[in-house]
Amino acid sequence: MVLKGVILAGGTGSRLKPLTSVTNKHLLPIYNKPMIYYPIEMLKSAGVKDILVITGTHHAGAIFQLLGSGKDFGVKFTYRVLDEAGGIPSAISLAEDFVGKDKFISINGDNIVFETLKPFAEEFEKNREEMRILLCRRN
Repeated sequence: MVLKGVILAGGTGSRLKPLTSVTNKHLLPIYNKPMIYYPIEMLKSAGVKDILVITGTHHAGAIFQLLGSGKDFGVKFTYRVLDEAGGIPSAISLAEDFVGKDKFISINGDNIVFETLKPFAEEFEKNREEMRILLCRRN
């Protein structure tokens, strides 16, 4: 069984307007790189090499242009476009064909966490459980 990754990078970013009038919020810089690089790095650190990026129609082209095939990141990207906002459940439903019977990690494209997911991913991958939810406590 292969552990796959799903990055949810849709939404309109309405709380960040006017910045998100011209770009996807996940492409905005945080420190020295676009925000979406952080969840990509988290998935890579967990050993995930096959990643589905789900985005909306407004700025999909900019995400495709930035990320490309995944070669520069050492992964393979697949893309799905969410035609209209429907929240996390409708976005995850677009991952069904991509995931198949494999287990997967879903992460929001605006999550910035500096801890590795590797131990959690390894345990999840080898156990029989069908799902696991990780939460981060803010101090």
